[in-house]
Amino acid sequence: MPLDVLTMGRVGVDVYPLQTGVGLAEVSSFGKYLGGSPTNVAVAAARYGRRSAVITKTGDDPFGVFVRTALEGYGVDASYVGTSDVAPTPVTFCEIFPPDDFPLYFYRLPKAPDLDIRPDELDLDAVVGASVFWMTGTGLCEEPSRAATLAALQHRAERGTTVFDLDWRPMFWSDPAQARVYYREALAHTTVAVGNLDECEVATGEREPYAAANALLAAGVELAVVKQGPKGVLAMDREGAVAELPPVPVDVVNGLGAGDAFGGALCHGLLSGWDVTRTVAFANAAGALVAGRLACSDAMPTAPEVEAKLREVRDAG
Repeated sequence: MPLDVLTMGRVGVDVYPLQTGVGLAEVSSFGKYLGGSPTNVAVAAARYGRRSAVITKTGDDPFGVFVRTALEGYGVDASYVGTSDVAPTPVTFCEIFPPDDFPLYFYRLPKAPDLDIRPDELDLDAVVGASVFWMTGTGLCEEPSRAATLAALQHRAERGTTVFDLDWRPMFWSDPAQARVYYREALAHTTVAVGNLDECEVATGEREPYAAANALLAAGVELAVVKQGPKGVLAMDREGAVAELPPVPVDVVNGLGAGDAFGGALCHGLLSGWDVTRTVAFANAAGALVAGRLACSDAMPTAPEVEAKLREVRDAG
């Protein structure tokens, strides 16, 4: 059967300290988790019963085996996960200083396997057939991943819902000034754009939330979602619907997986045919739940958990 959600891009192993408020030099124990933003989005979508898969590559190593095993354990189709010999499967370390400081250390050099995805390796039938196709800005940072990502977008030709997670990571770009050129090319083939203020500024040159949302709509998307940090989330669509919601209160443990949880929940809302306000509210609550937990993939909530969180927020209001 066609996939509900097909994501493409970064994968790896997240190595998170089991102590908080301590730098990596002092940490003595760690946990190992499946990682990579589009990979986590596929996991989050699967939590809601959606048929999901991820197009990516690992190294030919034990961590590559771990990635496939973990995906299958989460109910995510791993058949589009290839193997590259350019480098080992990436690992990412973080430091945890709640509530708002979570430095990341990416080990992806000289080149991450997920940036070695080639256009001729794509299953274009799967790309076209998926109800939601999710790609990221990181996939545009280097060849051949850039060509593969753009080829997938062009072949899909805006069938179904195509989401561009702006995902700005300047350390992945040899020339960050090129990013806007490729972001604009990708936006012309997508129906939904999601990003924080920094990412929107890279994509459009606009940082003020409403100006950024309007610029994304003018670039061709049908729904623009602008994350404003402590000010919440702004969403605008071509039909004139506007939703601006405050953040959901949470005692933050690790904020790194919140955006991926938001993304998987956003996919679920779009697939469910909900209106903009309900979709963003659900995604907001999912992100808050994961921010209150340590891991990313392991922490993705189920629909009943998100609905319970929404009821809690309504009752408190």
